[in-house]
Formats: sequence, C-alpha cells, structure tokens
Amino acid sequence: MTVLVLTCEEDVTADMVVSALDDRGVPVVRLDPADLPGEVALSAEYVQGDFHGHLSSGGRLVTMSGLRSIWIRRPGEPGANAVEQSAWLTTESTHALYGALNCTAARWMNHPAAAAQARHKPWQLHVAHHSGFAVPPTLITTFPQMAREFAERYRDLVVKSVSGAHPSNPPMTLPTTRIAPDADFAGVAAGPTQLQQRVPKYADIRLTCVGQVMFAARKASDPDPEQVDGRFTEDGSGWEPTVVPDRIEKAVRTYMEHARLAYGAFDFAEDAEGTWWFLECNQGGQFGFIELDTEQPIAEAVASWLATGTA
Repeated sequence: MTVLVLTCEEDVTADMVVSALDDRGVPVVRLDPADLPGEVALSAEYVQGDFHGHLSSGGRLVTMSGLRSIWIRRPGEPGANAVEQSAWLTTESTHALYGALNCTAARWMNHPAAAAQARHKPWQLHVAHHSGFAVPPTLITTFPQMAREFAERYRDLVVKSVSGAHPSNPPMTLPTTRIAPDADFAGVAAGPTQLQQRVPKYADIRLTCVGQVMFAARKASDPDPEQVDGRFTEDGSGWEPTVVPDRIEKAVRTYMEHARLAYGAFDFAEDAEGTWWFLECNQGGQFGFIELDTEQPIAEAVASWLATGTA
C-alpha cells in the first residue's frame, strides 16, 4: 500500500516525512497537483459500478485502490503549471483529481472538505470557545461604530488578518499589529477587519497534534509590548519542549474531533498566570522549525500515522 503526498517541489517539511517513510520501507508517491495536466497524469474509470483510478508522476504509476493514505501538505493549484493555463482548466483538473481521490478508501491528513472549513478563522474561534480554550475577546466587522464600541470596552487591542493571507504577489504575511483605542476606525468599512484584545504575552506556544499525539514547544516572547507577532521578532530565543496542561490536552482533542482533523498546528499566547490563550489552528502548519529546535519526533509521528493510521 502506497502513501500519496501532495505538495510543491520545494517543501523541507515534506522531505522530512518522506525520509521517515523511506526508512520504514513504505512506498511513497509525491506529486504536485500544479503539474496536472503535464508531468502528472490521471485516469479514472467508472464502469458498471466499479471504479478504477491511476496517477502517474515522474515515471511512477500508482493505482488509486492501492493508496494507504493521502497527505495534503502544500499542494499547488491544479493546472497552475500547464502550458496553456486557464480558470476552466484549473476547475476541471481540481474536480478530476480530488473527485477521483475521494472515491478511494485512503485515510486523509487532512480531508479537503475538513481542511477547507478549518481554514476559516471565524469558525476556528467558534470551535475553540466550545472546545474549552481561553479565547481573547474578538470582533470581526465592517461597521465602524461597532469597532469603536469594542475598542472602548477592550482598550488594549491588536488588528490582524481575518484570513491569514495578504493580497500580494508573491504572497506576504500581514503581521498582527497593536492598535490604539482612539484610532480612526472608519476604514473598517472598506473590508472585514479583525480586532482582538491583546494578550500580555510571556511566551509563544506551538502545539502540534498528529492523530492522538501532541508535541508542545515554548519560546519566550519579546518583552517589547509593541512586538506582538512572534513571527517577526528576532530576540535570539529558541523553541524548547514544554508540557501540555491537562485542560489544553482535553480541549485539543475536542477541537480535532469536531473539526475532523488528523493534523493541526495550534498557536497560543501564554500570559503571566500561565494561561494558554488560543490564537489559531493551522490545519497545514509547518513543524520542521519546531523539530529542528526541540528534536521532538514530529516527522516520525506523521510518517507513523500515514503508514499505520496511528501516531
């Protein structure tokens, strides 16, 4: 049985897992959906109720009925590398590939339908509340007056992207930024704006959940109160392993079950009292940098789940 890895050509995190699978002797086919059609070829046959599917990439052919599991890591958009690109070709290739793969009995990390829902930050906040996490008061609005009223109630605020994406080419990350309570909020009418009460942060926490196994890492935060986004601070501190509190472990399991995820990368802000405040759960988040700093065997856990269904 074969593991199918869907990711782009340059993906160090995927390299780590593929290496772990190779060490186990598990057959792996790695391909980028962006190469369909072209370097990647597909066939799906439906005759008298029977389904037979095949994929080929780099001279390797895999039968879809022989897929053990499918890992969606960082795939390109189908049709993106075609000689003649078009929105029509992308739509056709997307439906052909994922529609056929959905006909298999393979396990997914994570299933595209679950992953698509899990990307929505407003939905994440809703699930996090009901899973038992501490969640900072948050407002997503295009009403300037509601933004002003929220700022009056919660004086210390940050503004952040609703989607986590930034409208630029090449893509960039929009940092979480502190905002004054007397700011001019008229601009929120131009597009959905997310305001959140700032957590006076003593540390950033990254918790990586693989199946039933959790790996938590902690990094001391920059003492500068204006530096609220740990992704953009270079204070020399590294990530260190840390223990997962029982309450957080229970909440993570509830969240993962509700979201139907096999993999999730959770980000928390730890305050002075040691409370872990939920910020987001990235269903496809990186873990390579955590493993390199902490030597936690996350790649091995992913490989184990893909190979056996357990981690």
